[in-house]
Amino acid sequence: MGYSDHRFDVNLSILFAELPLLERPAAAAAADFTAVELWWPWIETPTPPQEELDALRKALDDAGTQLVGLNFYAGQLPGPDRGALSVPGDESDRFRANIEIAADFAASVGCKALNALYGNRVQGVDPQVQDTLALENLVLAARAADRVGAILLVETLNKPESPLYPLVSAPAAIEVIDRVNAATGLGNARFLLDIYHLSMNGEDVSQVIKAYADKTGHVQIADNPGRGAPGTGSLPLEQLLGELRTAGYQGWIGLEYKAGDGPSAESFDWLPAADRAGR
Repeated sequence: MGYSDHRFDVNLSILFAELPLLERPAAAAAADFTAVELWWPWIETPTPPQEELDALRKALDDAGTQLVGLNFYAGQLPGPDRGALSVPGDESDRFRANIEIAADFAASVGCKALNALYGNRVQGVDPQVQDTLALENLVLAARAADRVGAILLVETLNKPESPLYPLVSAPAAIEVIDRVNAATGLGNARFLLDIYHLSMNGEDVSQVIKAYADKTGHVQIADNPGRGAPGTGSLPLEQLLGELRTAGYQGWIGLEYKAGDGPSAESFDWLPAADRAGR
């Protein structure tokens, strides 16, 4: 089983980031990809002007690219933040202000997966207070996602690069997902299985796949070490994606890696052009 058995999309927040946002969908299309994903593009605001949302929708449409994953507002990302929904005060308020905007934008472009980054621990705040707030906000996000026919994703990050982020193992994220589904009864909270983050945490990725493929709603990849393209590190990515397919996962594989020193378009040699169009 090779890479040709999977559906890939390009994360336009880390690849083609050398270009202005509105030029990235066309660049992905020029590299033969038809599907893309994004972190929340407006890191300064959860409520961008409608004309900016419209311009992004037009850029996606004009390029013929399908948005298959979108983050809710997550604070300064890229930057020091790892989400907003568990951070009391202004950041939680910003996340709530963003929920319906992100869901409506997803609906307008046919995006069926919304990722909610949990947020860092805050010094001086009881973790239980943060977890209670997180559950409240994730329930609101799950209901909004369900309203537009989408799933809610919860992601494991890695402790070396995100030392204040509490969900740094697959079981920790799954526990949150199970709580959200129990609270809403919707069953649309799913695991974002990021192979790079799991490997950075020293987890047995094959075992995580076996245990949680049935709860997985989206997958992201990068090689390790280095967070580069497949083949730049030592992860057996082709084998691991084969294990995912064997375990029943048939969803999108997001390319969330660093392009290296050259242009992003030069970082796709590992994947034949004929295998880049999502099917």
